[in-house]
Amino acid sequence: MDRPRLRDIAHAGARGVVAAMSMTGVRAVTGGLDIVEEIPPQKLFRQITPRLLGRVPKRKRDAAIEVGHWAYGGVGGAGYALLPGDLRARPWAGPCYGLVIWLGFELGISPVLRLLGPQTPRRARDRVALAADHALYGLVLSEIRPAHKEMR
Repeated sequence: MDRPRLRDIAHAGARGVVAAMSMTGVRAVTGGLDIVEEIPPQKLFRQITPRLLGRVPKRKRDAAIEVGHWAYGGVGGAGYALLPGDLRARPWAGPCYGLVIWLGFELGISPVLRLLGPQTPRRARDRVALAADHALYGLVLSEIRPAHKEMR
């Protein structure tokens, strides 16, 4: 099995940033339509890192949260590059990877950090919208253009 080169990992990291940016557009719509009450990055920064966020001027906090989310997306993209190539070649691999990241947050990170207290269960439509934007993340991350892949 070929190990991914540093260049490939960096490229996948950049794709992860772009994929996280695509999620931003979806979240602008789902938030604007009140489908999602509060997106996980906002909740994470507000509840877990208030001191860090407190150092950022209020008018720049949303941007800081978004940049943090994009950075996290880049790390996720780099992680995707470490998966076996034959697995990444499957058309469903990217969306499934995005869903696995979302489930990891929902079932692991969120409960451990107590991002949702017992009085505030996440609504079903929040979960569907967040699952969909993570599937989109994986789809963008997977670089579905075969012609581009063949040129490498």
